[in-house]
Amino acid sequence: MLSEKMEKAFNEQLKWEFYSAYLYLAMAAYFDSINLPGFAKWMKAQAIEESVHAMKFYNYINERGGRVELHEIEKPPVEWESPLAVMEFALAHEQEVTRRINNLMNLALEEKDHASQIFLQWFVTEQVEEEDSFGSIVDQMRLVKNSPEALFMMDRELGSRNIDFTALSQETQ
Repeated sequence: MLSEKMEKAFNEQLKWEFYSAYLYLAMAAYFDSINLPGFAKWMKAQAIEESVHAMKFYNYINERGGRVELHEIEKPPVEWESPLAVMEFALAHEQEVTRRINNLMNLALEEKDHASQIFLQWFVTEQVEEEDSFGSIVDQMRLVKNSPEALFMMDRELGSRNIDFTALSQETQ
């Protein structure tokens, strides 16, 4: 059974994961609007991945006898200065998610909630991958300084990412 503190914190993280999905859809829409379909596709895949993460929290709260509470999700930004600014914003967002996951882990340790510690370990590992992924893209974009040719090549590369809809449908079951 989840403590009241853990349940409240997990519900807050559930909202944050759905916000992340919403944010990445806003970024996809921005990329679509400036004719970078590869970047848009990559962000749509990120949005789906974040929805899967949210459903992991949703299911875990229920499995531990807690009650899921859905909170209002604020509107994400819709405009950015440049494609690089979008990716820098996304990297900063992932760093904030990492901070939040670490805080959840600290709370689980404080509460001596071993099951939640095990559950959260997956997210700790996932955040290392997320920051590395966004960080690599940001580094490459800074290296090429928004060169149209390099941006076109990156767009093609990012567009090759597969979107896994099965992960989302499996997580909601």
